[in-house]
Amino acid sequence: MSERRYTIEGIGVRLGGFLRTVLDGAGLRASYDLVEGEAPHPDFENPEITVRFSGPDVDLLLGNRAELLLALEHLTMEYLRLPAEDHSRICFDAHDYRALRIEELRLSAAAAAEKVKQTGKPFFFNPMTSRERRVIHLALRHENELRSESTGTGAHRQVVVYPKDMPSVEPPPRPQPERPARRPGRFADSGAGGRSGGRRDSRPRRRGAGR
Repeated sequence: MSERRYTIEGIGVRLGGFLRTVLDGAGLRASYDLVEGEAPHPDFENPEITVRFSGPDVDLLLGNRAELLLALEHLTMEYLRLPAEDHSRICFDAHDYRALRIEELRLSAAAAAEKVKQTGKPFFFNPMTSRERRVIHLALRHENELRSESTGTGAHRQVVVYPKDMPSVEPPPRPQPERPARRPGRFADSGAGGRSGGRRDSRPRRRGAGR
């Protein structure tokens, strides 16, 4: 990034005020520091500001592949009204999650590349965020025998790795979760209203009861 657009002096007060409101409202015991120019993997990610979290509830932010941390990051971008192309300029992190995740993605990209070379078939990654897709693309940018592209929309957007000259194909349909079979109710033969000839509670209800 040649031009620095965001500094702690410029947006720190707004960013910090929003985060404090959200963290306090959610009852999360976490604090944060704003750091400029921190980039453990500058070839893959080079943020201008890193928001580094710490505290007793940081593990909650990092659960399920940092789902809550990334959601908080997205909400903050929306609050600050950052254009989509600037989202990578501000990064949320805790316990060096970002560096570890980038390394994991880089290794996954290398493994996918080898599999495509051996089988000649495309490899479909699971859906991931735009930042993580970018890491995959960058990790494969020097592979002369392969190419990568993103496909899908919204939360289902994913990276596909192809042999260089293979045309794009539609990703396989994602399996739909099975819906549990409906179990008959207690009064299965009672008709549309769900009641049968069982006893009804004939006691009068006091006014306001159940409200």
